[in-house]
Amino acid sequence: SVSNIVPESCLLIVVGLLVGGLIKGVGEKPPILNSDVFFLFLLPPIILDAGYFLPLRQFTENLGTILIFAVVGTLWNAFFLGGLMYAVCQLGGPGLNHIGLLANLLFGSIISAVDPVAVLAVFEEIHINELLHILVFGESLLNDAVTVVLYHLFEEFATFEQVTIIDIILGFLSFFVVSLGGVFVGVIYGLIAAFTSRFTSHIRVIEPLFVFLYSYMAYLSAELFHLSGIMALIASGVVMRPYVEANISHKSHTTIKYFLKMWSSVSETLIFIFLGVSTVAGHHYWNWTFVISTLLFCLIARVLGVLVLTWFINKFRIVKLTPKDQFIIAYGGLRGAIAFSLCYLLDYKHFGMRDMFLTAIITVIFFTVFVQGMTIRPLVDLLAVKKKQETKRSINEEIHTQFLDHLLTGIEDICGHYGHHHWKDKLNRFNKKYVKKCLIAGERSKEPQLIAFYHKMEMKQAIELVESGGIGKIPSAVSTVSIQNINPKTLPVERILPALSKDKEEEIRKILRNNLQKTRQRLRSYNRHTLVADPYEEAWNQMLLRRQKARQLEQKMNNYLTVPAHKLDSPTMSRARIGSDPLAYEPKADSENLPIITIDPASPQSPESVDLMNEEPKGCGGLPPSPEEDEEGLVMRVKEPSSPGTDDVFTPGTGDSPSNQRMLRCLSDPGPRPEPEEGEPFIPKGQ
Repeated sequence: SVSNIVPESCLLIVVGLLVGGLIKGVGEKPPILNSDVFFLFLLPPIILDAGYFLPLRQFTENLGTILIFAVVGTLWNAFFLGGLMYAVCQLGGPGLNHIGLLANLLFGSIISAVDPVAVLAVFEEIHINELLHILVFGESLLNDAVTVVLYHLFEEFATFEQVTIIDIILGFLSFFVVSLGGVFVGVIYGLIAAFTSRFTSHIRVIEPLFVFLYSYMAYLSAELFHLSGIMALIASGVVMRPYVEANISHKSHTTIKYFLKMWSSVSETLIFIFLGVSTVAGHHYWNWTFVISTLLFCLIARVLGVLVLTWFINKFRIVKLTPKDQFIIAYGGLRGAIAFSLCYLLDYKHFGMRDMFLTAIITVIFFTVFVQGMTIRPLVDLLAVKKKQETKRSINEEIHTQFLDHLLTGIEDICGHYGHHHWKDKLNRFNKKYVKKCLIAGERSKEPQLIAFYHKMEMKQAIELVESGGIGKIPSAVSTVSIQNINPKTLPVERILPALSKDKEEEIRKILRNNLQKTRQRLRSYNRHTLVADPYEEAWNQMLLRRQKARQLEQKMNNYLTVPAHKLDSPTMSRARIGSDPLAYEPKADSENLPIITIDPASPQSPESVDLMNEEPKGCGGLPPSPEEDEEGLVMRVKEPSSPGTDDVFTPGTGDSPSNQRMLRCLSDPGPRPEPEEGEPFIPKGQ
């Protein structure tokens, strides 16, 4: 119940204090945390565990933010703290006047770096969300290069009689050599470890040994040349993991995982216990002004650095860092055993104030670990900061993640913007085409990423079933591949595809060709959310409707049109038709006063005896009559069929439309002659 309130690191320091007090109480000299023991044996397991199981996706997506916090933030803290402490020493009285600017800058570089061991110990207990965890933890890992450079730089400058501009420029360039050199050493050893694991299929027992051996060699090689050993370890773990896990057996993978976790946990425990013991056993020189000023300026520098850098970073980030996130990042800047060990390495000859530096550093470590480490969990709950979701990743999430990666890469290519998705895609293609073939044995090098992820999930599910004792009641959802992989049998014979005959192959090609051709000719599908009105679509529809009606009308005409079309009838015949079917014609609006001739069909006078003088021009020729003629005679106008809309694509002339031509043909052809016995001289209506 105590560990729910107090972090484990605090409890371990308390245990160390008690053990140191007991050892001192019985008259023995307590052991002190030796810097060589710390840097060579206790620190590498913790960093290797963090680098090997680093969440690579979150780390790479936030790499720019992490680098700004790690490099610019650490430089700001070191110089801000060193400069202010130099001012305090000049104003602090006779006990501090002898401390020069280089000594204060060295002290600032030691105390300014965030400690990865303390951050891991505290942040893994409060289960903060992935973004904040990777920002603070990534900063604590990558600021090692800045700390190493500044530490060795000021340590060397302290021995110089005069520091020149060339020395400062060389010191600035050494930062790139230390950081990039450490990464290069780690990548080389990671590739060697991956290549070696390709040939260990017959000696599975020593597979985990290669991972630890090459990682430790990367760390030692980097430290040998004063490069960043922490960055070398991280680079080697990140590079070797995907290839090593594809080559080694599952038992070896389990061994690596649990041995690294156990090794890092033991190292972390020993570090915090030794911190407590060394506090009791070490030589201390307490100066209230120096210690309180150090603690106060550490907090001020951290808060100011986070606020200013976050204001600058948010201008370029899509997911902005909120004020709550900034508070957690500033509050999570814990100091730990790395600062203590670096200060313990100082030489009394050049730094006579080492005991006072150690006292101030231990005070800052205790304050950050106890006060900030104990209060960060209630503050996270109080501010309602998003917690880490303890859910396993599903294949559905993997599919959508890959889909979004491809989509964003395509969008970047279309826009001509070479962002990190573009370079990530390039790197993945190069890795798949060249690197995997060299570093992964067998068919696993050609396996798609989704299939590999599926096999990994299947393996985890099968192991959980075996560990829970449910091997006898395996659900149908679990494939037998997972169970077979637990106890691998002899390698199956490579499956040979049956050879197809030429006829069968041609038939398959024909089927595919026909179906693909049909697929290409398929009409576009529309969505009601994306449907855009086509300006030509309505006109085409109207034209198709008119053509269809014209065909129907032509079919009807063919039923009774048995003779060729004659010229237009005389006006007398037209009058007769008006009288027989007055609904087919209508007079003009301005011709209400014109006389209407009504023909009685029963009249003995035949239509041929009507006087035809001055009436023929009014109804023949299709010419528009003049106003004078409108006043003198009868005006006829044929009703045109109403159309559903206007035709913007095909608009014929007034007298050229098919309906007008067919109507004129109807009027000019009376159809078959009536039989003599019928006695009807006119065409019946509706025929």
